[in-house]
Amino acid sequence: MTEAAARHPALVARSGPPGLRALPRGVVIVGLALLLLVAAVASAGIGAAGIPPGRLLAALGLADGSAADIARDRLILFSIRLPRVVMAVAVGALLATAGAIMQGLFRNPLADPGLVGVSAGAGLAAATTIVLGDKLFGGIVGLEALPAAAFVGALGVTALLYRIATREGRTSIATLLLAGLAVAALAGAGTGLLIFLADDRQLRDITFWTLGSMAGATWPKVWAMLPFLAAVLVSLPMIARGLDLLVLGEAEAFHMGVPVENLKRFAIVLMAAAVGAAVAASGVIGFVGIVVPHLLRLVIGPGHRMLLPAAVLFGGLVLLIADTIARTVAAPAELPVGIVTALIGAPFFLALLLRQRAVVGL
Repeated sequence: MTEAAARHPALVARSGPPGLRALPRGVVIVGLALLLLVAAVASAGIGAAGIPPGRLLAALGLADGSAADIARDRLILFSIRLPRVVMAVAVGALLATAGAIMQGLFRNPLADPGLVGVSAGAGLAAATTIVLGDKLFGGIVGLEALPAAAFVGALGVTALLYRIATREGRTSIATLLLAGLAVAALAGAGTGLLIFLADDRQLRDITFWTLGSMAGATWPKVWAMLPFLAAVLVSLPMIARGLDLLVLGEAEAFHMGVPVENLKRFAIVLMAAAVGAAVAASGVIGFVGIVVPHLLRLVIGPGHRMLLPAAVLFGGLVLLIADTIARTVAAPAELPVGIVTALIGAPFFLALLLRQRAVVGL
């Protein structure tokens, strides 16, 4: 074990078995991109009104078919399926990237925006906008206000948690988790109060946020979210090297030329933008931010230069598959996708927590 690993036991949990990282990292990225493309095409054809592959190609103008079938399939595809597929991929990419950034910033793979209350804070801000927006602003609050409100909520919670959990350059994961639980409880209480004050329409909207769902996907919502995703993607190369060096400690990273305080502020804003946009678009969806980065570290290692773009692709893939399961497993009814991710992610988190305990020797 290296000196850095001895001082930061989380590095051991991040590295994973060397055999799992034998594949070239570029191959992993290309493989994830291809899997995401295949999953997107398959998801577009799956649903209560199924579109077989031949008719799917005809609807896309790549094959011949019945004019009536083409008209019907195009209506379903472009009005319902494709907005939902794009939103699921974008939300999954944002949540997974936010989780990878948060884990690098706090230097521990147990950090996750959903677990420590960041998503709850974003959800509370969005719920406040839903319930009080019409009253405070005379009905002028529209779709564009939700990502902004959720961003402010996520930013405030993230900054608060970092300030509470960090002391003398070291971040206590125990303090982080406990403070996150307290913040999530406060956000839940605030959301409960808003539910009490909401009318029927607002109550349905708030329920949508708290359970997490892609059912409300529309092209305007996708366009409102894509600028946040673009900003996150452009910013990833700027923070990758800093997060790699920050894992050694803030003092060591500073002596190696990393502007630590600027990096922390930029990473917090970036993570808040990602979580805020994701929550505003689909509601609170947990565990994507912890499961995806950790699995990727087992395959490609902890280096953020490859981990961050891989998280974008794998996060989109995971949430797209989860959403496809959510809308087909109980058809014609539809499960909230947040339930599916919790059923998968909660056991994974418990296993990761037990592994961390074994590594640290507790």
